[in-house]
Amino acid sequence: MYPDRSNTPLREGFLVKRGHIVHNWKARWFVLMPDKLLYYKYEGGKRDSCQRGKILLKDCLITCPFLEHENRPLVFKLQTKHGVDHFLEACSREKRDEWAASITAAVSKLQAADGGKATNRKNPAESKLQNINLSKVLDSMYDVHSGIKLNSHVEQGYTYSNCFSGSAVVDWLVFMQFTLTRVEALTLASALLEEGFLRTVGLKSVEGLRTAGLSEQFMDDSTALYSFSDSLKKRGGVKAETSLSAVELSGKVRKKGYLLKQGHRRKNWKVRLFVLRAEPDFLHYYDPTRDDISPVGGFSLRGCLVSSLEDNGVPSGVKGNIQGNLFKIITKSDVHYFIQAPTHQEKMDWIDAIREQT
Repeated sequence: MYPDRSNTPLREGFLVKRGHIVHNWKARWFVLMPDKLLYYKYEGGKRDSCQRGKILLKDCLITCPFLEHENRPLVFKLQTKHGVDHFLEACSREKRDEWAASITAAVSKLQAADGGKATNRKNPAESKLQNINLSKVLDSMYDVHSGIKLNSHVEQGYTYSNCFSGSAVVDWLVFMQFTLTRVEALTLASALLEEGFLRTVGLKSVEGLRTAGLSEQFMDDSTALYSFSDSLKKRGGVKAETSLSAVELSGKVRKKGYLLKQGHRRKNWKVRLFVLRAEPDFLHYYDPTRDDISPVGGFSLRGCLVSSLEDNGVPSGVKGNIQGNLFKIITKSDVHYFIQAPTHQEKMDWIDAIREQT
């Protein structure tokens, strides 16, 4: 007999979910099953026994990326066959796309098992890349309501205003269905760059052209910056004065992910989005339930000590019903941070990554 895989999780991990009634965002532990997506509250190093909700995958539609939530570019949408929308946010573009691909594969298997019957609900239209009008694409990018958002970005200690990242452009082109895939979106963005509709901003995008050895090659990169060609003239895309916070956030992102952090005062545990940067070496953490893009805390890794804590028993200084996968960081100023990873492997990966920076 073949083993029953219907109860075997296909994927597990943290996602941030928007509520249906109160539209706040909460971090939840998601478990992808072959026919449904379950989510739980996660405390003390384990998910609680009470399931907080489920999304049946049969005839679901996945929209990835979904860019209608400003300041939340890592959201994808699931729409059930009954028209209920679920908005989920990952910790990175890579994780977002991996989750969307896994869910799409599960939906496809369900459809195949049902005889491959097509649903009346339509998927995004096929790409019209060959016949696309670049001027119309540019007009759509400028649209006040649905166009691409101009923001301030930090690169190497300088703040650039009125610009956007390469990954944001690729996300937007796919979301607006100008293209069907990221590869096609990258080709279209390169055409906009080559025709002079877009221009490079900062060193990363310029250096990317030199490295590629091509005349105009767009980069699907969250740190490569671009802007409209005339926006730098009309709106003044000028380097701002450097500040300590700008310098801290200017390092190259080496690793990011959801971890649990113990509070210094209340000693409670909360899910935080951790971002490890190099040159300069900093570890920042964000509240994933907020739209605010500023970190709620962080520290320099220079002179830090990081160590794994034993999984049998609760170490001194740790409060709550904790179930292992703990590590501790002691800063140069002797501040102790207790952090918990969802798995042993993730704990070791984070420890190794931090030790490389200290």
